[in-house]
Amino acid sequence: MKKLALLQFDIAFGSPEKNFEKVKQLVSEALSSEPDIIVLPELWSTGYDLSRLDEIGDTDARKSIDFLGNLAKKHNVNIVGGSVAKQQNNEVTNTMLVFNRDGQLVHEYSKAHLFRLMNEEKYLVSGNTKSHFTLENLPCAGFICYDIRFPEWLRLHAIEGAQVLFVPAEWPEQRTDHWRALLISRAIENQCYVIACNRVGSDPDNAFGGHSLIIDPWGKVISEAGTDETILVGSIDEDEITAIRSRIPIFEDRRPDMYK
Repeated sequence: MKKLALLQFDIAFGSPEKNFEKVKQLVSEALSSEPDIIVLPELWSTGYDLSRLDEIGDTDARKSIDFLGNLAKKHNVNIVGGSVAKQQNNEVTNTMLVFNRDGQLVHEYSKAHLFRLMNEEKYLVSGNTKSHFTLENLPCAGFICYDIRFPEWLRLHAIEGAQVLFVPAEWPEQRTDHWRALLISRAIENQCYVIACNRVGSDPDNAFGGHSLIIDPWGKVISEAGTDETILVGSIDEDEITAIRSRIPIFEDRRPDMYK
């Protein structure tokens, strides 16, 4: 059994210093639930102030790595650090950072699918690597927001062993129904836990829907937030994954020879 705490909050647009302080405060508050893993939303340090990333992006993600790594080590907690705008070689990626209890950076993943409706392709470059990592002996994978509209991308990771799928996001309010339906579908079809942390509030161009979710491999919603700032807590049981996969053995019954 693993306990989780998802930090659903209103990101200060283009104000990294305010957001670093907010995350520090929320992590401290989340500790009362004794989580094994804390999860942050997408682009938590800058929001979607994309046109200013040359000013406010994080060079080599150094500041974010130091900050989150120190928090993880200080509080003896794993952190799936949402994502940050990582500046490197005159390019910016939307990059997830994952830390273990020792504060070590154990994984980076840059968003593979850029969302044209929010102009990501104009300011960001897409990642080109898979997203496998291990936390607390659990085989995990990470995706970012728009990635969940590409079921083949998530399925690839499940086939290769992932059992828990983490999804930080800044998902717009007007498509909250899509958010819930897609995440529940990804849990059911991959027989994985889905841990999805969205933001709330608004920026100059968008309002965001919240509804962070913890979903089990049957597609049952274990915990769900509303549209206010909150720390969503819940637990996952790794034994459930084995039990569910044995009851309906979808991975054994696949016909990859027909999927070409």
